[in-house]
Amino acid sequence: MAMKNVVVYGGSGALGREVVKRFTAEKWNVVNVDLVWSGTAEKEVVVMNGAWKDMESDVLSGVARALGGAKLDAVVNVAGGWAGGNIASSEMVDSAELMWKQSVCSSVIAGQIAAQHMGSKGLLVLPGAAAAAEGGTSFMIGYGMAKAAVHHLIQSLAQSDSGLVPNTTVVGVLPTTIDTPMNRSGMPDADFTSWTPCDAIADTIFNWTSETPSNGGLYKFDTAANVTKVTMI
Repeated sequence: MAMKNVVVYGGSGALGREVVKRFTAEKWNVVNVDLVWSGTAEKEVVVMNGAWKDMESDVLSGVARALGGAKLDAVVNVAGGWAGGNIASSEMVDSAELMWKQSVCSSVIAGQIAAQHMGSKGLLVLPGAAAAAEGGTSFMIGYGMAKAAVHHLIQSLAQSDSGLVPNTTVVGVLPTTIDTPMNRSGMPDADFTSWTPCDAIADTIFNWTSETPSNGGLYKFDTAANVTKVTMI
């Protein structure tokens, strides 16, 4: 049986490394797209952190070279970050622009990768956030705006005339707080038992490649006492 292929966008981050690890363990060919090398994916596409159009060109050409004509079975975008600030913050525009680039720009390009290279019945996963689906995000407006835009993109891509390959399933991962070294460093007194482990998210994403989720679904990850539940909202 031919090996399956996945592009992981953001595979050098804490969550991305777990996703790469999970797919690699299942003998998938993994192409990582990120600003730095992961050192774990079979193939790497390293891009400069420049203008959106330049990143689009670099990523799409790099992925095409890495695939060499092979079709994809999945595209997983786990790129992103966090920035706070309300509307009065002197850094409001800077943080909003950063969040847009990290979440929205990467998700649009991930969608383009899927449109160009996905095989039949493929999976496209994009990074949302539970907070942006539950109401206002006054203390992190830029973050909430960007994630809400990704949610809209997911539901738009799920429509039949979106430009994706027919029978592609697109879904969103909506965590609350992911248990990463950076988050632990920034919030050392938090209750880590309520944070979602990276491997729990990676396992769910991999399982979706065989247990097809609802197209356009936004899936919230809730963790309590180290137990994670996934529900579509």
